[in-house]
Amino acid sequence: MKKKIEKTFLGLAIGDALGVPVEFKSRFELQQNPVKTMREFGSHHQPRGTWSDDSSLTFCLAESLCKGYNTKTIAANFMRWYSENYWTAHGEVFDIGIATSKAIDSFAKGTPPTLAGGTGEFDNGNGSLMRISPLVFYIKDMPIEERFQKVKEVSSITHAHIRSVLSCFIYVEFMLELFNGIDKFEAYKSMQLTVNKFLNENAICSQKEIDNFHRVFENPIGDYTVERLYELDEKQISGSGYVLNTLEASLWTFLTTDSYADAVLKAVNLGEDTDTTACVTGALAGLYYEEESIPKSWLNDLVKREEIIDLSYRFSKSLER
Repeated sequence: MKKKIEKTFLGLAIGDALGVPVEFKSRFELQQNPVKTMREFGSHHQPRGTWSDDSSLTFCLAESLCKGYNTKTIAANFMRWYSENYWTAHGEVFDIGIATSKAIDSFAKGTPPTLAGGTGEFDNGNGSLMRISPLVFYIKDMPIEERFQKVKEVSSITHAHIRSVLSCFIYVEFMLELFNGIDKFEAYKSMQLTVNKFLNENAICSQKEIDNFHRVFENPIGDYTVERLYELDEKQISGSGYVLNTLEASLWTFLTTDSYADAVLKAVNLGEDTDTTACVTGALAGLYYEEESIPKSWLNDLVKREEIIDLSYRFSKSLER
């Protein structure tokens, strides 16, 4: 367990750090000068190996789960990050999503955490998906109904629209399959069957909402021809910060590559929200591939690597109780 958590945490943080210097750059720009290894400065003028809010909030969640499941504690950790620079790479917050900022302000003023996240159509950024991975290890032995409820609550702290919740749920269920050590394509198919069955048997949301995920589930819509997500061309994959685009992009980059390094570099070079796409991809690839798949130079560059490894150890130990 400890090694799987460690690989996941290192994998997501390195993906994040690879993307930070080129965040907001277009795919065209990155095609002219693709990211091939760690860079420094760039978009946020940060040193090499610096990770962003994506990893910070992930580690805040993990720290909370070390003490058990409590949404108030999770929210309190997010506030500590925002106001006290808790779990930041260099003692300062240099990036935060609008929806996350609003939610933190909301529960800081007394709103219950699970009611703080935005519920509108335009509140579907990728801010809960980017930080959800630690929950996988905490809920892995729970029934699927309880897993969904926990994912819903943790997502809703900042992103409460059902589309964000479903994106997180799909991602978590896929990671659970990978955790069990099966081939990634078998894991993907199993996730599709499991989540489709769950949605069909439970009145979670409308069919129209489920249809938004037709490329992930490979579900037909009318005369729409079903295509496998991992057989789509790069031009059909977006690197934007919209949660569904990030989910699709992370699944696509992971499924169309054969190593950790190739997966996260492919994610970064999609452009736009480079750090988050690579962070979400990096958690999948970190969990799935052997640790040796991560280039040593990237591990050496990673800021607070030992602190991240220590967190993975403490988290793992807490799950043994």
